[in-house]
Amino acid sequence: MDYKDFGLINTKDIFSDALSRRYAVPAFNFYNMETLSAIVSAAREKKSPVILAVSESALQYMGKDLLMGMIWGLKIKPTERIALHLDHGSSLESCTDAIKMGFSSIMIDGSKLPFKENIDLTKDVVNIAKKFNVSVEAELGTLSGIEDENISSEDSSYTNPNDVVTFVNATNADSLAIAIGTSHGAHKRKSDKEELRFDILEEISKELPNFPLVLHGASSIPQKYINTINEFGGNISNALGIPQEQIKKAVEMNVCKINVDSDSRLAFTAGVRKSLFETPENFNPRTYLDAGMENIKNNCIEEIEKIMNSSNKIQ
Repeated sequence: MDYKDFGLINTKDIFSDALSRRYAVPAFNFYNMETLSAIVSAAREKKSPVILAVSESALQYMGKDLLMGMIWGLKIKPTERIALHLDHGSSLESCTDAIKMGFSSIMIDGSKLPFKENIDLTKDVVNIAKKFNVSVEAELGTLSGIEDENISSEDSSYTNPNDVVTFVNATNADSLAIAIGTSHGAHKRKSDKEELRFDILEEISKELPNFPLVLHGASSIPQKYINTINEFGGNISNALGIPQEQIKKAVEMNVCKINVDSDSRLAFTAGVRKSLFETPENFNPRTYLDAGMENIKNNCIEEIEKIMNSSNKIQ
């Protein structure tokens, strides 16, 4: 399927506008109808472009036909500037499959490979994607933490600014995910004193002026959701995210795509736990799932307004 048949667009034009107007496009991960509906509802209400991100494991969970059926059901218009993005594609085959399904943007994650092998793999993906006018995101540097079955690493390494020009020129990727101290999962920092490596980001921005940069593992981990989860039977401790002020600073330095996953998971879980606790007699999934959806929508709106600065960017 051609992504244009679904009303989707690729990310090149979205990023160009984001760079010129100094905002970030939110890339919210989803896993089912409820999370997808909440994200799109928030973006439409705030008139924000949005990237709908799907990991390989989430794709396997939903199934190809059901996933694309839900996208079709949204009745997306190109003027809404919505992209469907494969998050952390692990191989040429998985990226090719996503393109054929109707994804308008893909990420090939060769960050764990040696530099030359990362270039070769990324170049192969780009060569195929360009035939379908699909955007390609690549990654240099490795984020630690666990986000999904296929997104995990015990090690981390900062992106070397000396490598970025060579990598981008060799691969012709449309955007670059960098590692400056973010991480996957809900435990991104050990203390409030830790800060992102803005010195590295500044060097990369100088090497790649006006080039779209991406931050993964940049959820803020709202403590209100942690508190709610723990209050109503959960057990999440020592969870610290990236402060909103630091993400906003990164947006001013060529970062024009911010990935958010853990925040949505926490918001959804907090809503469901609270609903089930307060109405123990309820066994109607629509009721407690709706509580989770409302939390995700509210969190997306807050991050669109307070972190991404992407509200009212669609006229």
